[in-house]
Amino acid sequence: MRSATRALISTFGGIVGLIGIEHGLGAVMQGNIAPSGLIFPSWPESVFFSSLGGEPALSVVPNLLATGILAILVSSIYLVWAVWFVERKHSGLVLMLLSAPMLLMGGGIFPPILGFIIGAAATRMHAPLTWWRTHLSAGSRNSLAALWPWFFGACVLTWISMFPGVAVLSYFFGITDTNLIFALLICMFGFLFLTGLAGFARDSKRQAGTAPGA
Repeated sequence: MRSATRALISTFGGIVGLIGIEHGLGAVMQGNIAPSGLIFPSWPESVFFSSLGGEPALSVVPNLLATGILAILVSSIYLVWAVWFVERKHSGLVLMLLSAPMLLMGGGIFPPILGFIIGAAATRMHAPLTWWRTHLSAGSRNSLAALWPWFFGACVLTWISMFPGVAVLSYFFGITDTNLIFALLICMFGFLFLTGLAGFARDSKRQAGTAPGA
């Protein structure tokens, strides 16, 4: 079992699902009304989410109650699949497909995008990792593998700093900085990529075991 890749997909896929559910709850709380536009705030009157623009989402459904219910449903399925069914053969494709309705039905803007990237990484769960052994030296793989826990920890910290960190700083301490939000977004994508890269190297090293050249 590719423990590093699985840990990435289950951890961050689970977070994506939870954030999608949170967006859906905001839409449900607004009731049986039409959204203000194709893109709308999930929590328009929430002081807690004001620093995040009310948590913007997109929906092609012309009713916020229905949008919220659908967002919660799709995000819950994404969460369950990422955490408990990620080992299945086509789990990555399922996660990528679920990201589309999550985006179109009120699950947020960035969560579905991140969810699609996580699904793309999951498509490599059952692929042979021979590329890593043929294109990277044992030393390079060992170095990347050793960095995986640090990248993984930094990625978790960055994601938590974005949510609920930014909202907590704004609500309790009055700290609101748009530059911080953009920096965290860049770090979220960047550390996710580095964690995936190091994870594949770590799993490749484990897969090779004591084979020559491993």
